Amino acid sequence: MSTQQFDLASDSIQAPEAGQVAHIRLVGYQNWLRLRSQINLYYFWEKRWFFIAMLVGFAVMSMPTPAGLSHEGHIVLAMSLMATIMFVTEPIPLPTVAFMIIVGQVILLGLSSNEVAKSLMTDSVLFIMGSLMLAVAIVKQKLDKRIAWAIVRITGTKTVWIAFGISVASGILASFVGEHTVAAMMLPVGMTLITLTSDDPKKVRNLAAILLFSIAYGCSIASIGTPSGGARNAIMVGYWKEFFFDPANADTSKFLIDYAKWMAYAYPMFLIQIPFVTIILFTAFKPEYKDLSRACTRLRTQILLEGPLKPADWLAMIIFITVLYGWIFMSAELGMGTIAILGAIGFLVAGLVRWDDINSGVNWGVVWLYAAAISLGVQMKNTGAAGWIAENFVAFLEPIGADTGIGLWAAVSLLTTGVTNTMSNGAAVAVLGPIVLNLAEVAGESPIIIGFITAVSSAFAYLTVVGTPACTIVYASGYLKTTDFLRVGWRMVVMSTFVLLVVAFFYWPFLAS
Repeated sequence: MSTQQFDLASDSIQAPEAGQVAHIRLVGYQNWLRLRSQINLYYFWEKRWFFIAMLVGFAVMSMPTPAGLSHEGHIVLAMSLMATIMFVTEPIPLPTVAFMIIVGQVILLGLSSNEVAKSLMTDSVLFIMGSLMLAVAIVKQKLDKRIAWAIVRITGTKTVWIAFGISVASGILASFVGEHTVAAMMLPVGMTLITLTSDDPKKVRNLAAILLFSIAYGCSIASIGTPSGGARNAIMVGYWKEFFFDPANADTSKFLIDYAKWMAYAYPMFLIQIPFVTIILFTAFKPEYKDLSRACTRLRTQILLEGPLKPADWLAMIIFITVLYGWIFMSAELGMGTIAILGAIGFLVAGLVRWDDINSGVNWGVVWLYAAAISLGVQMKNTGAAGWIAENFVAFLEPIGADTGIGLWAAVSLLTTGVTNTMSNGAAVAVLGPIVLNLAEVAGESPIIIGFITAVSSAFAYLTVVGTPACTIVYASGYLKTTDFLRVGWRMVVMSTFVLLVVAFFYWPFLAS
């Protein structure tokens, strides 16, 4: 029966005529063209900001060179504008932007490739690379639960004190290791306490916000404390040395900012802000649980099951403490970058981390990004582009009386805060650094104070998820909404800006004298 039906069905099928075949082919070709057109439109839409940046850049280059600006400075400004647009919108991978900056200096500015290459690998870049390698080695030790238990043992089980303890612990670690690393280490700490309190996210909505923001903001306010707290700190250290230090002039030695001197300027700001972070968070969010005894009991059980610290854990801590000692007391002689690389070598030689782990864990594109950004910043200074912008910025502020003193400081801080909430803080300092340092000279202000205001203000990326790696990491937990960052972030901006200006006015002049 089935065979007969199959045969009958086969007999009923007729071959299409030649005209029908041609029509089918035409329809198929038209569909293929339509699909290809849609793919091309999607590609151009996805990359629209890349093409916009290129068009804007070349349009600026084709304009007459403004009065007081060199032709090379005009080109550098156009390159900086293109890079800034792509830093903000990220239409292409950011390391690709770095390579475009490198190639652009050779093709558009006429510099030799050797000259550009020399400007890429500075001690600041070595320091960033070594710090990223150390971060991978430290995360490899998996000490998150022990850190959580150590915090609880010190603070007790009250929610307010645990949140304060998390901010302190996150801050102390982030001031030396880097905020993105510590945020990644501490996120499991916060998540452990949240999930051990309740498995239902709706029942711990505000508690989760307090604990997770304690991590993010603890890291952010502390990342200003030392040069190793963030790449933008190392970038500013490099700019001071590149722009103002002259080995033949002993008076310029003050621009060699080492690890200990940076801490003297910035670490007190971190310590002052810690209690305000907890106050602001508990003002913005009311936790569902005022005591976390149940979660702490469960955490203690898990720690007991894991047993005591292993010899490898102790060795890792010894190596890291040695690196900190070298940064604080030996960076002036050896360079912070060299010490960071030595620390990474120590972890590798001790077998605490494998090269495959570092190779896969370090974002090498970030190293190239900062190297290229610093190199472009140097060209902004050498071509006079930074000085030209600084002079015009001062002229803009003069009518409102903000061209000197605390008014200028506030303007620089607000400018940096606005920029750092739209792009990475390292990129913000790389772009603004040459401008604000020339601005200091034009306005007769201390380049050290203006530089510190810029570097510190770049940590005020509290308003957006993408403003800082720490915010992005805690947002990935799934417990936070983007509106939560605005809800609490504006309070943080006001507090941090006020603390910065007070410290800059009353404390920093004594250090700069």
